[in-house]
Amino acid sequence: MTNQTSTDTLPPAVDNSRKTSFRILGAISVSHLLNDMTQSLIIAIYPMLQGEFSLSFGQIGLITLTYQLTASLLQPLIGLYTDKHPKPFSLPVGMTFTLVGLLLLAYASNFHMVLIAAALVGTGSSVFHPESSRVARMASGGRHGMAQSIFQVGGNFGASLGPLLAAAFIAPYGKGTLTWFTIAPLLAIVVLLQIGRWYQTQQRSNGGKPLRPSTAQKLPNSTIAFSLFILLSLIFSKYFYLASISSYYTFYLMHKFGVSLQNAQIHLFFFLFAIAAGTIIGGPVGDKIGRKYVIWASILGAAPFTLILPYVSLYWTGILTVIIGLVMASAFSAILVYAQELIPGKIGMVSGLFFGLSFGMGGLGAAALGYVADQTSIETVYHICAFLPLLGILTALLPNIENKV
Repeated sequence: MTNQTSTDTLPPAVDNSRKTSFRILGAISVSHLLNDMTQSLIIAIYPMLQGEFSLSFGQIGLITLTYQLTASLLQPLIGLYTDKHPKPFSLPVGMTFTLVGLLLLAYASNFHMVLIAAALVGTGSSVFHPESSRVARMASGGRHGMAQSIFQVGGNFGASLGPLLAAAFIAPYGKGTLTWFTIAPLLAIVVLLQIGRWYQTQQRSNGGKPLRPSTAQKLPNSTIAFSLFILLSLIFSKYFYLASISSYYTFYLMHKFGVSLQNAQIHLFFFLFAIAAGTIIGGPVGDKIGRKYVIWASILGAAPFTLILPYVSLYWTGILTVIIGLVMASAFSAILVYAQELIPGKIGMVSGLFFGLSFGMGGLGAAALGYVADQTSIETVYHICAFLPLLGILTALLPNIENKV
């Protein structure tokens, strides 16, 4: 199966003969930025929530688990439904859930309200990601890896802004200042309404029909199932490790090196910004040289740095986490497009499955690692997680579905 075979599944409105719509890719990337920036504020204020509600590390992990599970469990189902019944205006509806969740978090007076707020934000993600990934592919003009990277870089850059904004505005003035940030989802709703109109136009040009599976020869079901198992194992290694940084890096720096909360949040910003910077590399490079190479280098290539991280000074901790972020960032776009080409005609379901599992693995990782931190120490978390990128060696078992690989 080649790239050309996989793109035969696209309707005339979005096939390779059409030019890449950078206007739509830019708009969906900006929407992703606003969406993930809003969501990252939850993680960024974990130390504040811990102090206000006297939370254990296990309860901190439960917040992440609640958010991630509502996102992960619903995303494949929503993607599968919209493969058959496209919903151009579901994107602003999903963003409305995020808006309500953010407002509830700002006024939460107990731990249970925090969990409900996290669940609402997770529900917003479950609607946003499958359909926005579909929009990115529709606007790609056949350059699927590049389109996914543009889409992803917006989300990763938005996620990196959360800790920085929390350090600048929320930490000094309190949790109630979260209401200031409702401007972000409101602006995203306006942008997504415009994207919904474009999406509806593309749908009408295809006679209102959803994407149909290709009639070209596919890989055997057993090969597809085994390949999905490998890809999901790689998702596990990547997002379990990222959970250790996104949820507990500030605590690690404060505990091991005695830095302030604001200083720790700035370190977290640099890590998340490195992920945003690295994301743009994986898709275009995968389009040129093959996605297996990118997946291999991104997961396994981070292992030397993660293995060294627990033993270095604050200065080198900052440098190594930036390198880890840059290296690991390119994996997801390559994995997602590889999976979309592995199962053509199921863009929403595949996107929902992999976005959902990335959230789910992150949530399970946060909860499990929070338990480990409570039972041992926060430093033990990084000694254990250091070995996870070694699972990248499983990439060698993936079938070659591109001529370039």
